[in-house]
Amino acid sequence: MAGNAMHATGLNHLSIGARDVEESVRFYVELFGMEVIPTYNFGFRTQYLRCGNQQLHIFGLPDTTPNYQHFALNVDDFMGVYERARDAGLIDHATFGNGVNEMPDGTVQLYLRDPGGNLVEVDWPDVSSLDTSRIPELKRLADRFEQVGENLEATLYLDRRRRA
Repeated sequence: MAGNAMHATGLNHLSIGARDVEESVRFYVELFGMEVIPTYNFGFRTQYLRCGNQQLHIFGLPDTTPNYQHFALNVDDFMGVYERARDAGLIDHATFGNGVNEMPDGTVQLYLRDPGGNLVEVDWPDVSSLDTSRIPELKRLADRFEQVGENLEATLYLDRRRRA
């Protein structure tokens, strides 16, 4: 596009479908500590949740849940979320071949499914800060798929220092 380029300044919100809005709201409030906030009336059941400085919008509309499409959340207690998700049987081991992965830069990804079937990725910046003996499913992505070139430069946290 010619001329002065416009730039996105950040994500405002993410909208997801739910089979049962109340059940999905409970899931995000109880597992992630999100806050129910005022919501516009769209003529169908909708609930907005505060997630840090962004919002998650839950829509009670019939929709097809994609298999691989997902969104990722940062948390302040990875082990707490992992243990609750494990105990509730929410960890998704099938979609990407493993439910908990250590990335080449030392970040960690946990995949789980919400009550509406949406895939949620939970991210953590530093595997060395976790007691990995309590996470038997944790596998190194590099042990499953060769990581070369730009793969080794990738990160989930753009503002963090690279691991030596």
